[in-house]
Amino acid sequence: MPKLPYTYKALTRHMGKALHRYRMIADGDRIAVGISGGKDSFSLMWLLDDLRKRAPVKYDLVPIYIDPGFEPLRGRVIIEIGRRHGWETVAEYCEFGPLAHSSFNRENPCFLCSRLRRKHLFVLADRHGCNKIALGHNKDDLIETLFMNMFYAGEISTMLPVQEFFGGKLTVIRPLAFADEDNISRFVKAMGFRIVDNPCPSAGNSRRGMVKSMLKELYKGNRKIKGNIFRAMQRVRAEYLLK
Repeated sequence: MPKLPYTYKALTRHMGKALHRYRMIADGDRIAVGISGGKDSFSLMWLLDDLRKRAPVKYDLVPIYIDPGFEPLRGRVIIEIGRRHGWETVAEYCEFGPLAHSSFNRENPCFLCSRLRRKHLFVLADRHGCNKIALGHNKDDLIETLFMNMFYAGEISTMLPVQEFFGGKLTVIRPLAFADEDNISRFVKAMGFRIVDNPCPSAGNSRRGMVKSMLKELYKGNRKIKGNIFRAMQRVRAEYLLK
């Protein structure tokens, strides 16, 4: 294993902060980790696996990859990458991607594909006896979702670090909610993780991509903007919003 980069401390600190503040993991948890083949999910799986070796609580990890149906061989690559790290990845091939991009779908293709994959992830997590699902969304994702919901859904909301479903039978956790995407990118590069390209035809041309580009331009002008937006989501003054 390569020498741990300086970003390792930053990521473990931010992840530890989220785990502690929201009490994300308890003794005996069996956690399904959503694997996409990208930097966030591989980093999350590696960091949770690393933490497991020294954490005061005992928990199991079940990496799960749901292939959207664009490139079947991609799943084999992701399984092999997992094996190199000592992970036995559960992989299942679906047709959600092509369906979302077909004439059958009248919604945004990314929205439908994401919703179908998330629903199936719940099914697989339950099938493998998991009580929690860990997703690799980071601080940038939460900020982008805030603006996407304002622009396209007409509401002020974002993804929650912890969210219960089915009366608490399954709980979604986002341990990287306080981690910066740039730190994750540097961590992945320093660790030499192999990232599998996203074959989706909408990749790089989605609503999220447009919001990401807009925010990057804002950040260039003032480095405090990103932190201010993130703090604003935790300091909502409801009395000064329209009713």
